[in-house]
Amino acid sequence: MPSFSNILRVNSRFQRVVVQQAYQKRGFSSSVQCKVSFQQRHFLTLKDFSSEEVKSLLWVAADLKYRFKDRNERYTPLAGRSAGLIFEKRSTRTRVSTETGVALLGGHPCFLSPSDIHLGVNESSKDTAKVLSGFVDIVLARVYRHNNLEVLASEGSIPVVNGLSELYHPLQALADFLTLRDHFKSLKGLTLAWVGDGNNIIHSLMMTAPKLGVNIRCATPKGYECDPTVYSDAVGLAEQHGTTMYCTTDPMDACKDADVLVTDTWISMGQEEEKNERLRAFQGYQITKKMAAVASPDWCFLHCLPRKPEEVDDEVFYSRQSLVWQEAENRKWTVMVS
Repeated sequence: MPSFSNILRVNSRFQRVVVQQAYQKRGFSSSVQCKVSFQQRHFLTLKDFSSEEVKSLLWVAADLKYRFKDRNERYTPLAGRSAGLIFEKRSTRTRVSTETGVALLGGHPCFLSPSDIHLGVNESSKDTAKVLSGFVDIVLARVYRHNNLEVLASEGSIPVVNGLSELYHPLQALADFLTLRDHFKSLKGLTLAWVGDGNNIIHSLMMTAPKLGVNIRCATPKGYECDPTVYSDAVGLAEQHGTTMYCTTDPMDACKDADVLVTDTWISMGQEEEKNERLRAFQGYQITKKMAAVASPDWCFLHCLPRKPEEVDDEVFYSRQSLVWQEAENRKWTVMVS
């Protein structure tokens, strides 16, 4: 991956001394070293990344946040490079975080809306991959079908980043765990309770949490469970890393003694026709202070936004336990290492 590999190569002395001190200050272990290589690798799912690699991604994301926010540095390892941003689905956070993040690193973001590029319609995904490989250094694509990402990755000659698909949203998972690391200082041993739809967000959290020592309890209504293959993979990761992975239909059960309460939209783009059916199915899944009362005393709340009131009430969403604004900002710092 051009961005991350450049960040790891440039100014190695700074990495060894100043950055290490910064991470110790921010609660990161000084034993975390940037020895892994991400050059020319795709970022389609965090399933493909080891525990050490995920920690390195978070390590460098925090590095960039420290450099730009705390030290007001100018750091442009992507000068002369460009990123193609394919958006089949609209987005505030993904678009703004990516465009500003690439620009801060010295690169040029090129936004491609559905009217500019319609994968598999105006031109095949295979042909699009080959054309863009001659124009830009990296592609971030926010798509409806995960298969389109796989085609872009297999047919092109440049790295492809998943900006969201129906199966995974790895950039959001990275931002979530960076937020929790900032808040709790240590991730190992935390328990995360998911209350809502078995969608791409929880899929990505499941592919990441065990590698960071985080337990997951997932509450979904019947018929809205996680993808069975993803869940099977997650159980295997939990066994490998000594964490727990537990699914239920009872939100109170999932939230009991949890450190983190997380939810997301119940009605994603493309599911509008299911709205009434979904609202009925998710009755009792709104996160409230009553639900939080059974959680750990120092619980916090996450939501990737945009939020609807039926998903979480105002008392929780605007409470001091809510980390949603920090979480949104961290999308910028984590996309910069992708």
